[in-house]
Amino acid sequence: MLPLLPQLLCAAAEKAVARLIAMDPQAASGLARLQGKQLSFRLREWPLTLVLSATADSILFNQHDNPVDCAIQTDLASLRLLRDPAQLTRLIKADALQINGDIQVAQYYSYFFQQLDPDWQQSLSGYIGDAAAHKIALSLRQLQQYLANKSGALQQLGSELAVDELKLSPAPVEMAQFSMQVSQLSAQVDVLLQRWQQFQEL
Repeated sequence: MLPLLPQLLCAAAEKAVARLIAMDPQAASGLARLQGKQLSFRLREWPLTLVLSATADSILFNQHDNPVDCAIQTDLASLRLLRDPAQLTRLIKADALQINGDIQVAQYYSYFFQQLDPDWQQSLSGYIGDAAAHKIALSLRQLQQYLANKSGALQQLGSELAVDELKLSPAPVEMAQFSMQVSQLSAQVDVLLQRWQQFQEL
């Protein structure tokens, strides 16, 4: 890897995030919670540690191996799953994710970036005018909604496929039947234990 490439990437990311923050009037309140906190992020496929540091008005990107408030190490395959809190325990048990330090810091950073809502329409209007900016912003919102709907439909289809076709997870009826069988078995074990205790007392 070129020696200056990480610094160039950090500078580009810092500049891009600073512009996004400047376009979101609500970003300042999120930064106040993060101010002074450092989060390091390392991919196993990439031999560098990326460190995010929050200031009063921006987020700085750097690279070092000094102690931070929270350090995350994972791989590319697990990276897309980190947005789902339900996946964290599974990833940690599978040794696909290591978290050292205060996990709340990572959650605050994640929440900040998810809630970041730059006012694209206002920024575009300075270049192409209010009417054109409004049309583009409306189209982008519609596209975002369409993609969200399709993503939800694909997740639902995947769940149904896993249950109905591939038999990877039990159907609700099967779970209820299994639960009833476990309860019956537990009751039978209790009866046997009582009989065994009575037999020992003779």
